[in-house]
Amino acid sequence: MAIRVAHVGTGNVGGLALAALITNPAFELTGVCVSTPEKVGKDAGELCGVGLDGPLKTGVTAVNDLDALLATQPDCVVYCAMGDTRLPDAMGDVIQILAAGVNVVGSAPGLLQYPWGVMPDKYIGRVEAAAQQGNSSIFITGVDPGFINDLLPFALAGTCQRIEQVRCMEIHDYASYDGAEVMHYMGFARPLDEVPMLLQPGVLSIAWGTAIRQLAAGLGIEVDEITESYRREPAPEDFDIAVGHVAKGTLAALQFEIRGMVKGRPAIVIEHITRLRPDLQPDWPQPAAGGGSYRIEITGEPSYAVDIVPSSRKGDHNHAAIVGAAGRIVNSIPAVVAAPPGIRSTLDLPLIRAKVCSQRANYTERNPRWGE
Repeated sequence: MAIRVAHVGTGNVGGLALAALITNPAFELTGVCVSTPEKVGKDAGELCGVGLDGPLKTGVTAVNDLDALLATQPDCVVYCAMGDTRLPDAMGDVIQILAAGVNVVGSAPGLLQYPWGVMPDKYIGRVEAAAQQGNSSIFITGVDPGFINDLLPFALAGTCQRIEQVRCMEIHDYASYDGAEVMHYMGFARPLDEVPMLLQPGVLSIAWGTAIRQLAAGLGIEVDEITESYRREPAPEDFDIAVGHVAKGTLAALQFEIRGMVKGRPAIVIEHITRLRPDLQPDWPQPAAGGGSYRIEITGEPSYAVDIVPSSRKGDHNHAAIVGAAGRIVNSIPAVVAAPPGIRSTLDLPLIRAKVCSQRANYTERNPRWGE
C-alpha cells in the first residue's frame, strides 16, 4: 500500500522532492502547502514541472494553510520550506505536524538534523514532546549538512583501525546556483565591510554544529569545543551570475571551516570553498572535476581521500547536489514512518536505500485524474 504523503515548500529542494513523490508509486500525494500567493490553487504537477508533454495534472492543488494540509490525513509530511531565515516559524510548523500524529522528513529546520549539544534542551524538549504526543518521528537531512557529513564518513570510518581526523569538504562554483536568499545569507555580491548572517559570530558553529556533534557521537569521541573561521575574496571586476550582478570589490569567493576540537586538535572539520568564478583563489582546494565536488578525507589507518562528483542529465553540479538532497529525503520516508517516535538521525535509522524502478510510465494508472 502506498504511503500517504503531503508536501510543504516548492523551492529548489522542495520542487525536486515533490516531483519524486508524484512519480514514485510507493507514495500517494495527499496535499501541497506553499507560502507564495501566486502558487495557491496550482496543480502539484505544474508546481514541480512533472510531465512528459507539459505539466502533469495530479488533481492535488496547493493551499497555504497547514491545517488544511493536515486535514488530508497524510502518514508523513515532506517539509522543505525555508528554515535558515525563519527558524521559529519552521520549528512551530514541525511541532504542529508531529503533535497531529504525522511523521516529518525534510530539509528544515536544519538544527534538528542532530540538535543535541547545539540547541538548548528546552527547545529539543518541545519537539520531543510533540513527537511523543503524536507517536510520530522526524528526520531532517540533505547533502551538506547531510549525507556528505554523516552517511558517507561513517561508511568509510567503519573500515579504519585508527582515526585521527575526519574532514568533509564542499568545493563548488555557485555561479549557476539559483537561490537568491541563500546567496544573500552567505554574503555573495555584498560589500566586504558587511558581515552576512552566516558569518556572524557563532552562526557557522550552529549551522554545521549538528554535523560535528553527530560525527562525534558516531565515532565515540567527545568534542571539547567547536571553533570557526572564514576567508573572503572580492570580485576583481564586474560580472554576472544566475542570481544577478556581482560588482567589483564585493564578495566573490568564500572559504570557511568549522572544527570540532578534541584536546586542542581538530578531530572533525567541515570546510567549504565556494567560488563564483573558477579563477578566483586558485590556491584554495579545487574540485575533483567540473564545477564542483565533495571530498571526504580521513587521516588514520588506513587514510582515505574520497571525491564525490555529482552530475545530472538535467543540470550541472549544483542541480545534481540538490537532486541528491531531495532523493535522500524522499527515500527516507518509509524508514521514518516505521521509526519510534522522536527526533531521528542517521545514527538511528537503517541504511536508506532506493528501490530501482522507473517512473510511472502511465501517469493515469493509479489515479484517473492524472493526465486529464
